[in-house]
Amino acid sequence: MATADPNFIHLSSPQKENGVSESPGQLDAGALFVLKSRGSWLHSGYHLTTSIVGPVIFSFPFALSLLGWAPGLLITTLQALITFYSYNLLSVILDHHAQLGKRQLRFRDMTRDILGPRWGKYFVGPLQIAICYGAVIGCILLGGQSLKFIYLLYNPSGKMQLYQFITIFGTVPLFLAQIPSFHSLRHINLASLLLVLAYSACIVAGSIHIGNSRNAPNKDYSIKGSKENSIVGAINGISIIATTYGCGIIPEIQATIAPPVKGKMFKGLCVCFGVIVSTYFSVAISGYWAFGNQSQPSILSNFMDENRPLLPSWFLLLTNIFTLMQLVTITVIYLQPTNEVFEKWFANPKMDQFSARNVMPRLILRSLSVIIGTTLAAMFPFFGDIMALFGAFGVIPLDFILPMVLYNLTFKPSRQSIVFWANTLIAVASSALVAMGALASVRQIILDAKTYNLFANV
Repeated sequence: MATADPNFIHLSSPQKENGVSESPGQLDAGALFVLKSRGSWLHSGYHLTTSIVGPVIFSFPFALSLLGWAPGLLITTLQALITFYSYNLLSVILDHHAQLGKRQLRFRDMTRDILGPRWGKYFVGPLQIAICYGAVIGCILLGGQSLKFIYLLYNPSGKMQLYQFITIFGTVPLFLAQIPSFHSLRHINLASLLLVLAYSACIVAGSIHIGNSRNAPNKDYSIKGSKENSIVGAINGISIIATTYGCGIIPEIQATIAPPVKGKMFKGLCVCFGVIVSTYFSVAISGYWAFGNQSQPSILSNFMDENRPLLPSWFLLLTNIFTLMQLVTITVIYLQPTNEVFEKWFANPKMDQFSARNVMPRLILRSLSVIIGTTLAAMFPFFGDIMALFGAFGVIPLDFILPMVLYNLTFKPSRQSIVFWANTLIAVASSALVAMGALASVRQIILDAKTYNLFANV
């Protein structure tokens, strides 16, 4: 005799008000309160842009310096096409299940329904939480470093330590983390999109100015180092480019769209990739043109010559302020998966979202989440090296391997079709990239290990 799935029963009226009336599932508090389905395709574009585009683009000139002009631009273009294709595949799968009356709101829900419950519970769920929370720690660390940069710009002999700036930065997401739902971030994420365009324009303008100035560095576009180091550098460059396109929360973003959802995510992706094309390529090309193989892991470092700014201080201040503000928005958007889990475990979906019963655990747990993330960022200022390893093992599988596998299992394209073999090729190539990226990350950790100290002032 068939048994009823407790996760899929008739919706109550509060759930219908949240825009998920076409799904037959009983929503838990995490889906009901955090993943409210009230947004438009334009809002999804804001969320996508904030989750993908960030200060990581400052490393693009460095990635090109490891690869050279032609390979670097080719890989950047190819990765953009693969990423758009991969994210659209996820959206198509989600649309398909929504039309069947079983809308999936989370990555682990997709994996559970297609691959089985263990994949969602023991692999995708924990992996996604680890990647997203790692991104939170990384953003808080970058925010502290950006604050320190501004401080030293105007006070070169200042004595304040990095952990103090990290703590100061962490107080902002501590308050913004209390914003109740993902959908509530739509206006903040619109501001994030505008900030990305602003600081990208600053980087491009600064690079062109320095490249044409009397103090312009020699423009050498050859690959530095021995043959062995060049190969490792090329692998590292490919890994950097691949992970800058990472997201990890595509299903959760699509969950914020009001039904019917079909085709809306594609429009949101077009908005996002319009921003990606205009920022990634402009920063990469202008930065590499100006600094060649002297490009640093962050192009902001190239704007300083032995602690002497090559650009007006007000210009560097403005660029860093734009960056700081956008880092806050990225921190908050990557808190959403942990917020959703907290609500699922500790909130009562039968009571009002803003009742004392639900507000108190939300306030405590979200605050603790940010406080712990800030503490870890201050303790491990070398977290970027660790995050690169997590990126290889987490971002690439979630964003470039699983979508191909899930699509082939859901729609079962013919083995003689281009779609089947294209998906298989991307999955296999991405798997190889995981291995190569992991090796490059471990090598970098070993090289940098001598500088690792708790609460180091780097």
